[in-house]
Amino acid sequence: MTRQIVLDTETTGLSAATGDRVIELGCVELVNRKLTGNNLHLYLNPDRDSHPDALRVHGITSEFLRDKPRFAECAQDILQYLRGAELIIHNAAFDVGFLDKELELVGLPPLATHVACVTDTLAMAKELFPGKRNSLDALCDRLGVDNSGRQLHGALLDAELLADVYINLTRGQDALLAIDDAPAGADGLPLAAIDLSALVLPVIAATADELQAHEDVLAQIDKASGGRTVWRIEAQAA
Repeated sequence: MTRQIVLDTETTGLSAATGDRVIELGCVELVNRKLTGNNLHLYLNPDRDSHPDALRVHGITSEFLRDKPRFAECAQDILQYLRGAELIIHNAAFDVGFLDKELELVGLPPLATHVACVTDTLAMAKELFPGKRNSLDALCDRLGVDNSGRQLHGALLDAELLADVYINLTRGQDALLAIDDAPAGADGLPLAAIDLSALVLPVIAATADELQAHEDVLAQIDKASGGRTVWRIEAQAA
């Protein structure tokens, strides 16, 4: 069983090092790349106000958070939920930095010691789409994920969107799905795999004209490269 947790946070500002805190944690569980509904969503009292710029992004006021639990009260439950999973995070350094600081403040080891690994979808997207915008909104637009309900940033909503984005970014992994994802027959049971081991494929040899045309193309490439084509050099060495 492959268990992944898609995670997002909202914070009072941009710098955990200077005292900003986590105010919302949203987590969505995937098991074998399928949503399970076993999600975690918490609002947390940071004992400080959000920076005005951050407040404009998430809209979570100090008044709303005043009666919410503090991170210290929820730390063990959070770690129990995350333990042993692969975390999927967009711009992982930001969220992990904040969670590590919260754990440090309550005397607990950093996040990496509790989870299997962390996958950064921002880094993945930059490799797949170099030179393009790779924000969560941009990826939703590019990959056909409906983000029309995202007026303000919210940790749970963003984690749900990121789960869809991640599945689309890694669509090639569908070849690794378990048998329960195989096509089903009319009775609802998985179709049996077709045994191709006895299949004999015909071998069609190239004609003399085709072989000569091939050699002509190789000669042109060799001439254009100044006689530095690999196949000519290796043939001479042999």
